[in-house]
Amino acid sequence: MRIGLFTDTYIPDVNGVANSTEILRKELEAHGHDVYVVATRAGIGFSEWDERHRVLRLAGVEVKKLYGYAVTTPLHLNAMHEIRKLNLDLIHTQTEFGVGIFGRICARQIGIPIVCTYHTTYEDYTHYINLINSKTVDELAKKAVVKFSKMFGDSALEVIVPSKKTKELLEKYNVKTDLHIVPTGLELRRFSPELHDPERTAQICTAAGFSSDQRMIIFVGRIAEEKAIDLIIRGLALAHEQGCRSTLLIVGGGPDEEKLQQMVKDLGLTHIVSFAGKQPQSEVPDYYRAADAFISASTSETQGMTFAEAMASGLPLFARHDEVLDELLIPGKTGWYFENEQDFAERLKEFEQLNDEQLSRMSSACCEQVKPLSSEIFYERAMKVYEAAIELYSHMNVIEEIEVKDNFVQIYISSESGEETRLLLMLDEYMNEGLRTGLRISDTKIEELKQKEKEARAYQKCIRKLAARDRSKKELSDWMKKETDYSDELISHVIGLLEERGLVNDERYAEDRITSMKRTLHGEESILRELREKGISEELVRQKLAERSSDESVNASEYAGKIKRSLSGESVNMMKRKLHTKMLQRGFRNDIIEDTIAGMDFSDEAGDETENLRKCARKAKKRYERKYSASQLRNAVFRYCSTQGYRAEEIYAILDEMEWDDD
Repeated sequence: MRIGLFTDTYIPDVNGVANSTEILRKELEAHGHDVYVVATRAGIGFSEWDERHRVLRLAGVEVKKLYGYAVTTPLHLNAMHEIRKLNLDLIHTQTEFGVGIFGRICARQIGIPIVCTYHTTYEDYTHYINLINSKTVDELAKKAVVKFSKMFGDSALEVIVPSKKTKELLEKYNVKTDLHIVPTGLELRRFSPELHDPERTAQICTAAGFSSDQRMIIFVGRIAEEKAIDLIIRGLALAHEQGCRSTLLIVGGGPDEEKLQQMVKDLGLTHIVSFAGKQPQSEVPDYYRAADAFISASTSETQGMTFAEAMASGLPLFARHDEVLDELLIPGKTGWYFENEQDFAERLKEFEQLNDEQLSRMSSACCEQVKPLSSEIFYERAMKVYEAAIELYSHMNVIEEIEVKDNFVQIYISSESGEETRLLLMLDEYMNEGLRTGLRISDTKIEELKQKEKEARAYQKCIRKLAARDRSKKELSDWMKKETDYSDELISHVIGLLEERGLVNDERYAEDRITSMKRTLHGEESILRELREKGISEELVRQKLAERSSDESVNASEYAGKIKRSLSGESVNMMKRKLHTKMLQRGFRNDIIEDTIAGMDFSDEAGDETENLRKCARKAKKRYERKYSASQLRNAVFRYCSTQGYRAEEIYAILDEMEWDDD
C-alpha cells in the first residue's frame, strides 16, 4: 500500500504528534508499505524532498510561541504536482491546520480515501489566542474549536483517536464519522531499562548539577502553560521544606521556559531543579533511564505518550488524575496521583521511603503495564482502519453531473447500484463543500447534503415570498412555520442567511414601513403597534420615529382636515368629538390631537350650526313621532339633538320654533 502521512509537526520536533507519526512510518515501512511524509520547514520557496525522497517539506513560517514549529498555508501547487506522481492509495492526516487541510485537498483532487487522527484537545490551548485573558474570547474560541473539530472529523472517511477520552470528546462535538481508538504505539525496546548506561546517567546528573545519592524525578515535554510545571516546582519546594531530598530535571523547550527558570531562581531552588533544554529524540531514552520517576501535572493529554515512554523506561509516575491514564497508572503499583502542591509533597515522601527492592518491583510493573502499547499492535490497528476506509471508498456514490442555476446548484449522484439521487444546494454551500464531477461521497455525506438541501429549498421559498413584497424576520418565520414542516432551527438558520445577504433587514423594513404609513397619514402609535406585530423592536421603531418627529404635527393636521370635510352637517362639538376619536384610531397621540383641533378654524361650521340644528331636530321628530307625542316627543327630540353635540339653549330655541301637538 502507498500511504501519505500529512502532518504540521514532524521530527526533529519533540512532541507526541511528531513521535506518533514517526513510529507509524517506521512500522508501515517495516511491513513493506511505501510511506511518504508531508510536513513543514521554516523558509520560503517550493516544496523540497529529503535525500531518500520520502519526506516532502512545505515552506512555512517559524512560530516561536508554538515551540518553534513552522506553520504553512494549505495551498501548494508545486507540492500537489509532486504528490500526484506518488500514486497514493490513501492519505492519513495527523493534524488539522495547514498541512492537514492540504492533505484533505489532495485527497479530493486525486480521488483517494482519507483517514485522520485527532491527537490534540484544542480546548486546552485556547489561551494561545486569548492574549487579553478575556472570558468572552475564551468562550468564543472554545466554540470555534467545537465547530472546527466537527468539520475536520466529518471530512474524513474514518477517524483515529488515541484514547477513550478523545473519542468521548468528539462524540460530544457530534462528529458523525466512525471513531476508532488506536493508541499510539511505542518502540518499547528503545526505552528498555536493560539498555541503561551508568556512564551516560552520570553525565546527565553531572550536567544537571545533581549528586548520585539523590533520587531524580524527570519531566519530558513542552514547557508551556497547559503542562502546569509551575505546580510541580512549588510542590517540590514544599516537599523540601518537609525534609525531602529528590531533584527535578526538566527536559524540553517551549514558551514558558524562561519564566519557569526565573521562578526557580526566585524560590532558591536552582540546586534541586535543572533545565536540560530541548534534546534530540535519540537522546531522550537515556534521560528517562537516568531518572528514578517521571512527573507531569498536565490534564490536557489525549493519550499521554511521555507517560507511556517513562513507564517503558521503568519509571513510576507522578500525575494528576486524567482518564487517559486509567490503563497506565495504578496507584501504589505503577505510580501516584496528586491533586495539588501539598498532595504532591505527601506522595513524594512515600516515594522516598521506598527501598531499592520496592522501587525495582514498581519498575518491573511499569514495564509490564505498558506492553499493550507496542508499535506492532499500533500498526495492526492502524491497518484495519486503512482497510476499512479503502473498502468504504470503493463503494461510495459518485457525482455524475452538476448544473448551476442562478444561486443554486443541481447535483446528480449515482450509487454503486445505479440509483440516482438529485440534490439542490445553494451555490456558496456547494463551493464550501468542494464538490465536483467524479468525486466520491459516502451515504453519510449524502444524508448531510440532504439536510443542506432542505436549507436550499427553504431559502428558495423565502426568496419567492420576498419577491412579492418586503417582509420582516418575524413575518417570514411565522409564514414558514405555518406553511412548511421545517424545524425552528432550520428556519432560524435560513433567515440568518437572508439577513447576512441583506435580503431581510428589519431596520430597512421599519424605515420603509414608517415612510409608507406616514404617507397615508398614520400616527406614530399606529405605526408602533403595526411594526411591533411584525416583530420589530419598539426601541428601533421609536428611534426611527424620533428621526422624523416633525412629520407628526403636519400629518395630524392634514388628516384632521380630510376628516373634517367628511363631517358636513354636524355640530361643531360633534365634529371635534369625531375628529378626536378618528385621530386616536389613526395612531396620533392625545396631545397632538388636542393641539391640532385647537388650531383648526370652525367659523364656517359655526355659522351653519343653527340651520344644521333645525335639520337635526326635524329628522329626530320624524323618527320618533310614531312612538311619542306631545311632551314626550319633544323630550325625545331634545335628547337626540343633545347627543349630536348641540347646546341646550340652542335646542330649546329651535324646539320653540317648531309646531307640536299639545296633549
